[in-house]
Amino acid sequence: MFGATLSTLSTKPRPLDPVLQSAGRVILGKDREIRQAVACLLAGGHLLIEDLPGVGKTTLAHALARLLGLAFSRIQFTSDLLPADITGVSIYERERGQFRFLPGPVFSQLVLADEINRATPKTQSALLEAMEERQVTVEGETRALPEPFFVIATQNPSHQIGTFPLPESQLDRFLMRIELGYPDRNAERALLVAGGQRALADQLTPMIKAVELPALQREVLAVRAAEPLIDYVQALVEATRRDAAFQHGLSPRAGLALLAAARAWAWLDGREMVLPDDVQAVLPAVARHRLRATQGTGTARAEDITALLHAVPIP
Repeated sequence: MFGATLSTLSTKPRPLDPVLQSAGRVILGKDREIRQAVACLLAGGHLLIEDLPGVGKTTLAHALARLLGLAFSRIQFTSDLLPADITGVSIYERERGQFRFLPGPVFSQLVLADEINRATPKTQSALLEAMEERQVTVEGETRALPEPFFVIATQNPSHQIGTFPLPESQLDRFLMRIELGYPDRNAERALLVAGGQRALADQLTPMIKAVELPALQREVLAVRAAEPLIDYVQALVEATRRDAAFQHGLSPRAGLALLAAARAWAWLDGREMVLPDDVQAVLPAVARHRLRATQGTGTARAEDITALLHAVPIP
């Protein structure tokens, strides 16, 4: 069923190639991570970037917002941040004799939750409804968020001082979690010569309009997943539930997330059909933050995911 090579499959023009290329000129040497981030947004999901400070997490979010023409807001998460600082608050206007709602920074198309794990769990929970329902309820009234709506959160490693671990319910709201890591030698050399890339991100211009993004997401949903491919996704999900390396397996929602991300990965290649290669490419970013290692208290290790892929045969 999957014997065809990539070159024999029908392909379409790739309208987001300019976005990937422009982002690659800002975040040097991280083409795969940029593609993962764009695939996450195309699949309609939220993105978590976990890494050390200073590797370009915030710059990547800013660059994608500008290139995709999205209204952007940034929330700096700190230990004294309150839920109302995110969702907004009503103030009483004496002249009008009534309350007026002042929307918080969550009312934007792309929200950067910077260093999300430096806020308390109560403040982190202010994003739960927004990320799941695309709405917020403040003072008993439900208000819809802009369309499209994405959250890109950055997170410092949990061993750093002043961090609060994200609860599993919050982690599950993120379709993908990626790490940028250190740049390679050539990329870092170019970065040092240029004196930093943040100013270049500020100069980026939109490659598409925000109103075009929902149509592209519908194209992603139309990418075909054959029955054997769905069998493969299901086999991977079921294998995590039997694997002694994990405390518990992936949920049905995680299986849906895996398939959605694989469709976006295939679409970025201009293909109309998902291949097992697409599933394998996105599995680590979709699964690792949803799985907890049996040994220790952290999330699943990269080698455990690799072993899982080797253990589950392709149909």
